[in-house]
Amino acid sequence: MGDVEHYLAFGLGLLAMTALTVGLGRWAGVGLGLFPFWAILRAVVQLTVVALLLRGILSVPWTVVLFLALMLTTASWTSVRRLDELWRGRRAAVVGVLAGSLITLVAIFALRLVDLEVRYLVAVAGIVIGNAMSAATLSGRNFLRGSTARGDEIEAWLSLGASPARAHEEIGREAVRESLLPTLDQTKSTGLVTLPGALVGALFGGASPAEAAQFQLVVLAGIALAMTVTSIVVTQVAGRTPYVAGRRAGQVS
Repeated sequence: MGDVEHYLAFGLGLLAMTALTVGLGRWAGVGLGLFPFWAILRAVVQLTVVALLLRGILSVPWTVVLFLALMLTTASWTSVRRLDELWRGRRAAVVGVLAGSLITLVAIFALRLVDLEVRYLVAVAGIVIGNAMSAATLSGRNFLRGSTARGDEIEAWLSLGASPARAHEEIGREAVRESLLPTLDQTKSTGLVTLPGALVGALFGGASPAEAAQFQLVVLAGIALAMTVTSIVVTQVAGRTPYVAGRRAGQVS
């Protein structure tokens, strides 16, 4: 099979899976419409561009800095859009993604868990930044729901003279915990329920099973650290506000 035939068959298969996803969503009435299709289409375009960029990055190593900046900017912007309803949500999203991603990457390479090579930096950064983005969105939206549902409790704390940070403290803890549980459950089940992408990718790349498992463990630890830092930062920033569920504290509706 030639390259054209291969990509055509691949594209048709991908389209069929996406159509099935959209069809099932409509049948179940989940209200996503064509969003799964547009998400996959955007991923196709972006990954094509990324593949072309990576060819240049691997041949000109210093350009990896620009690529990392692009990933961080995109991740931050995506989280900003998801947290637009949260007071100080934009600031929380940007600071959270940057803190979680950079602290984790520095820790991984400073501890020499992975060799500081361009290909490893790109691979690890992509995974870490993506999960930091998810953590910012999840923790921020969980925080918003919690503060909305417990607005009277926050008002009571503030009326007693508590600081905004203290009034939102328990809500922030719950938001962080709920954001981390799915990832930690998946980490706990790694190798028994799922074979994660980093391990499979390393195997396909020619690494031994032991090397692939080692790389996957670094990735799992990095994801846990990045999501924890990001979630804590997001809820801490969002909690330092005298606003309760979109209204100024002290104004009872």
